[in-house]
Amino acid sequence: MNDNDTGSAGDTTTRRGLLKKGGLAAGLAAVGGVTAAAGLRGRRDGYVWQIDPDVCIQCQNCATECVLEPSAVKCVHNTALCGYCDLCFGYFAPGFEPETGVEQPGAESQLCPVGAIGRKWIEGPHYEYSIDSDLCIGCAKCVVGCTNFGNGSLFLQVMHDRCLNCNECSIAASCPSGAVRRVPADRPYLLKGEDHPA
Repeated sequence: MNDNDTGSAGDTTTRRGLLKKGGLAAGLAAVGGVTAAAGLRGRRDGYVWQIDPDVCIQCQNCATECVLEPSAVKCVHNTALCGYCDLCFGYFAPGFEPETGVEQPGAESQLCPVGAIGRKWIEGPHYEYSIDSDLCIGCAKCVVGCTNFGNGSLFLQVMHDRCLNCNECSIAASCPSGAVRRVPADRPYLLKGEDHPA
C-alpha cells in the first residue's frame, strides 16, 4: 500500500498523508498563534509600557483607565526600602488591629478596597508587608500613604504577564504626570530611586 492508497475505492487519503497535512496545519497554526501573540503584546519593536515610580503622582487613573479589568497595573513592594513599621501608612486594616488593639485613624480613606495588602508580625514592633497581586486593582491608595508618610517602598508597576501592550496605552494617555512611558523590553521594570533611561 502506498501513501495515497487506503485500500478503499475513491478514498485517496492515507493515515500518513493525513498526519502530514495535520502536522503542516498544526505548524502553521502554531506560527500564526505565536505571531498573533507577539502582535497582541506589541513587543516586536522591543518596547513595553511601564510606570516611572519617581514621576508617578498616584492619581488613581491606573485602576480606571486600563482596557483590562482589573487593571494590568499592580502595587509592588520593594522590601529593601521598607521600614517594617508597626503603623504603616500604606496599610490600614478595618477597625482594630488584632495584634495591638489600637484603632488606626484615617483608615476609612486609605483602606485598600480589595484587601490586597497583608502583614505578618516579625518581632518587636516590626511587620512584614505583602501584596496579593491577584486582588490588587492598582488604585494606589496604599502608595499614597507610603509615599507621603513612609519610605516609599510601595509603588505601581505594569505587570507584563497581564498587559496587552497596546499601541496607545489608555493609562499613558490619561496620566497627568507623564509617568507611563515605553521602556526597553529587556528592562521592563523601573525601580524606585534608580536612574531610568529616557
